[in-house]
Amino acid sequence: MTLHGFQRSSASFRVRIALNLKRVEYRTVTHDLSQAEHRAPAYLTINPQGLLPALEDGDRILTQSLAIIEYLEARFPQPPLLPPDPAGAARVRALFQVIAADTHALASMRVGAYLKQRLGHDDAQVRAWQHHWIGQSFDALETLLSRDPSTGEFSHGDRPSLADIALVPQAHTAGRNGLELGAWPTISRISDACLRLPAFAQAHPDHVLNPTVQDTQEQEHAPQSR
Repeated sequence: MTLHGFQRSSASFRVRIALNLKRVEYRTVTHDLSQAEHRAPAYLTINPQGLLPALEDGDRILTQSLAIIEYLEARFPQPPLLPPDPAGAARVRALFQVIAADTHALASMRVGAYLKQRLGHDDAQVRAWQHHWIGQSFDALETLLSRDPSTGEFSHGDRPSLADIALVPQAHTAGRNGLELGAWPTISRISDACLRLPAFAQAHPDHVLNPTVQDTQEQEHAPQSR
């Protein structure tokens, strides 16, 4: 498998975590978002949206992080990323979407670029926009997690799930944008618990080869264990 991604892309971070949890061997081709490499004609033939990540599996090309992770879940059932019961699976999917659909879409790099380049907002205004939407989302997510007895060491029980795969990258992005996670103690605790697992820690942007070393750097990844 080949993962087209970028070090600081939250959606790429999600897929790296899933691949590591599933212990799937893959290689990475980086496309530097800051250099608009995701808009290069060669990559647009892979994903016409020009978004990251994309996963190549043989002659198949998959896009959108949730679709990619659900594909991996179907192909590699162990360890499962969804609870076996319908209600639990629905809860985990909903927690994932709080981040992937309702938060990341508003606070992404491309939205920030549009606010600056097309609407003339300065860095402080863009940061305020990101803080507003991430903070509003985390307020709700903190309540959903802290008040539900299904929450355990992780977002759902005592095994990492699809929900944690979304939570950790967004928590990292929040911290990188100057938000103190102490305001959301359950989110902070779960993120810390996840990052103690090799599958999460080794997917973290700090542990991914800096793509500026070579424009299209390919890196072999050995299977990871939990």
